[in-house]
Amino acid sequence: MGIVKINDQLHEDIRKASSVMVRSINAQAEYWIKIGMLAEANPGMTFSDIMREQMKQADVEVRKVISG
Repeated sequence: MGIVKINDQLHEDIRKASSVMVRSINAQAEYWIKIGMLAEANPGMTFSDIMREQMKQADVEVRKVISG
């Protein structure tokens, strides 16, 4: 494990997002890093595509929610 240097504003954004997403600051940073890496490696995929594929790989069945 190492130390990653980030600027103060990014750290504050991570802190705020982590409280909304109910993650630790480190878990939120790790999540953003992972999604960013996947997005760079798969430029043709949308965020939804990436999340759907990650859920599939984790053997999580995601059902479409229909409102109304």
